[in-house]
Amino acid sequence: MSYSPATGPKEFLSGPKKHNAVSLIRSTLLFAFLVLTIGCSQSHESASVTPMPFESSTAAVELPPIPIKFDQDLGKNLDQILATPDYSQARWGVAVISLKDGKLIYDHNGDQLFTPASNMKIYTTAVALDLLGADYRWRTSVYADAEPDSSGTVHGDLVLYGRGAPDFVSVNKRENPNSIEELTKALVARGVKHIQGNIIGDESYFRGDGTGEGWQWNDLQWYFGAEANALTINANSIEVSITSATKISEQPKITVNDFDGYIQTTNNLVSVEAGAPLRIGVKREPTNNNVIVWGQYPVGARGYGASLSVHQPSLWAAKIFLRTLKSHGITVDGEAQFRDSRVAEKNRFNSDGKAELAFVNSKSLGELIKATNKYSINLYAELLLRTIGRERSPLLPGDSEIGRERGDDERGIDLIRLWLSRQGVKTSNLAIHDGSGLSRLDLVTPRATAQLLEAIRKTNSAKIFTDSLPIAGTDGTLGGRLQSTQGRLVAKTGSLTYDNSLSGYFTAADGQSYAFSVISNDYLPHGGSIRYIDQLLTTMTAYLDHGQIAPKSSP
Repeated sequence: MSYSPATGPKEFLSGPKKHNAVSLIRSTLLFAFLVLTIGCSQSHESASVTPMPFESSTAAVELPPIPIKFDQDLGKNLDQILATPDYSQARWGVAVISLKDGKLIYDHNGDQLFTPASNMKIYTTAVALDLLGADYRWRTSVYADAEPDSSGTVHGDLVLYGRGAPDFVSVNKRENPNSIEELTKALVARGVKHIQGNIIGDESYFRGDGTGEGWQWNDLQWYFGAEANALTINANSIEVSITSATKISEQPKITVNDFDGYIQTTNNLVSVEAGAPLRIGVKREPTNNNVIVWGQYPVGARGYGASLSVHQPSLWAAKIFLRTLKSHGITVDGEAQFRDSRVAEKNRFNSDGKAELAFVNSKSLGELIKATNKYSINLYAELLLRTIGRERSPLLPGDSEIGRERGDDERGIDLIRLWLSRQGVKTSNLAIHDGSGLSRLDLVTPRATAQLLEAIRKTNSAKIFTDSLPIAGTDGTLGGRLQSTQGRLVAKTGSLTYDNSLSGYFTAADGQSYAFSVISNDYLPHGGSIRYIDQLLTTMTAYLDHGQIAPKSSP
């Protein structure tokens, strides 16, 4: 029995989840300062060795468009730009396709392989929209062996069963009632008063690993490396906040927004005199939730925080559920436990014959994809990938590997490749290893990316997908970039150490639309290549607005 498919037609809401955006901005602004001072060796979203846990909406330096002569040869002009010393420090791939006739109007290394960074999310979200539909919703359920008896007692364990909802939280937040609190209220309304068993957080709906192949180990402790779990809760992350002492003899204070004792902290900070340098280190071990914070913190300094991922979030969800049940007057005899799919198939949880005592539904897939692309949320993309694999695997041919159970992430990747090939996109030279682009093993071509963008525009999901992309100079990770194209360029950003990308759509002054993909790899100088991507696109869009294009034939 599966309750994951869409529960009915729902109106698409054009705005992103407000509580996600606000909390993301708040935490990332705090974290950005922290990671620039702690000197931890990380490698996400930055050209230095310190982690930048979000894709900045502003380029390091905004460069003016390069003066060009409009001479009908767009390729000649762009080739000259890419050959300049500033650009030649990196490896560049560019592809531009006219959506009017499908002609490839510019191609520079378009069929060579590049690390896409978060442009990988374009592949995942486009295919998810087309295969699952914008109205798809995830259902999270509470099961028992039987209905409660006349006294309100549930005999046996109470199972909190997740199916991969990205927005499942502990308490109701604004317009999002997809929460443990809502499930608990439903149990109270049903007359449940006593659980004669354990509270089990069940993540067995997904098969396979929660982290992507090729993720760097030192990314895993940060929130952008959170494991994708069928029973995801509170984005599988916590905030570690640091407050300075008022006297040098006192120790700075560490607090964590965890009310269940799931995260253990060790405070090795010392106070130093006001005005002294702030130096902090933060470490969570890969296989537990023990967080160590060390360093020196000036007296009277501002408070700062770090967003860390949570290991084994399904057990955390069970603990939160246990506490919430008790706070609502439901007594529980047992303890919080978790269960995954790493058992013999006959021993896995099966909801057939069980009593579903309560359930909640997520927001629509269309809404969550908008948040995924606007704010580049890795966890959401990874859950989408696994949901595709779990729900649409019957579209795949039979498994060729005997004796090994394939993970839903692997099946999801196969479905992306299958979808691309059916759209005429060459896949034999693509290497896809995750859904978010955090993997260093991902390799795509700018041409395939532009062709994907062209293909999704021909489906019923075209508007929702296009609306999910950041708008230049307006919102998301493009809020402070490409101001001259405001309202006419929408694109997905991508950033890893030494690698940047931008792929999306541009509408020229004459109303013609283009799909483009620009990927820069191996740019070592400080600050990354974002400013050069923006300069290249500003120049290119100025040409498309005013120049005459001689289309380039697709090889």
